[in-house]
Amino acid sequence: MGVRPMRRSMQDFRKIHHWIGTGIAASAGMVAMLCATGTPAEAKINLTFGTYAADKPTDTVRKFRPVLNALEKALARALGEPVAIRSQISLDYNKGIDDLVKGRVDFARFGPASYVMAKEKAPGIRLLAMEAVKGTKTFHGIIAVHTDSPIRKLADLRGHSFAFGSKLSTIGRYLSQMKLVEAGIRARDLEKYEYLGRHDRVGRAVGNGAFDAGALKESTFKKLVKREVPIRALASFENVTKPWVARAGLPPRIVSALSRVLVALKDPAALKRIKKSGFIEGKDSDYDVIRRAIAKSAEFVR
Repeated sequence: MGVRPMRRSMQDFRKIHHWIGTGIAASAGMVAMLCATGTPAEAKINLTFGTYAADKPTDTVRKFRPVLNALEKALARALGEPVAIRSQISLDYNKGIDDLVKGRVDFARFGPASYVMAKEKAPGIRLLAMEAVKGTKTFHGIIAVHTDSPIRKLADLRGHSFAFGSKLSTIGRYLSQMKLVEAGIRARDLEKYEYLGRHDRVGRAVGNGAFDAGALKESTFKKLVKREVPIRALASFENVTKPWVARAGLPPRIVSALSRVLVALKDPAALKRIKKSGFIEGKDSDYDVIRRAIAKSAEFVR
């Protein structure tokens, strides 16, 4: 799995680009963007990076390519041989987890809850590094309501509707449901609730009045507010940053090199694209809070 052929014609590339642009997924349920700085003839090590689209797939592709380009160069120096990295963007959390667990990707960027679930399925998965937000391992999620909403506190959500993100989203489900349970709100107390998949869909659904409240990550919330979507924050809660992880069985020297170059990555332009200040060392226990949230959210449907 460490070395793969990467032969794609320009016609194939245009087809893939078209799929991404129109939102049409391949039958496997993913969008694959097969771009790499190195070429098959040059690269002795071919790796596949995997993640899923929490927002638009096209945004995800554009966001990660500069980081992968920087990693190719840094890994080539660290390993002493050419490296090429292609990216594989899955359209849902389950497929993204399955790709790593089954070894279809070599390393991946996950949400915290997805990492916890993948680790349960494949204990040999290795944590490479954690994304840093202003040098820390934490950031925030938001429970939002319409700007004109009379709702002022979480307890006021009783009898109202709520939009969650993906069923496997750390912010869009587990942490927000834990927050609701702590405020005395469970599924039976809501008029209705639905899982809308992406954070931006949640924010827009609240903004257009389809739902009274919804959970989304803070960066998407701020982006939508700048675009004049009429939403405001009702509550915020802390989350740990996303882990970058290696599949079980990836050669130890590649795992070690990936971890080192991620933590050492200082490319300002590339880091700006993913809206992170860099990467820091992490440990599996950093995600124990997410394990508690997953367990606590089970109370939401009781």
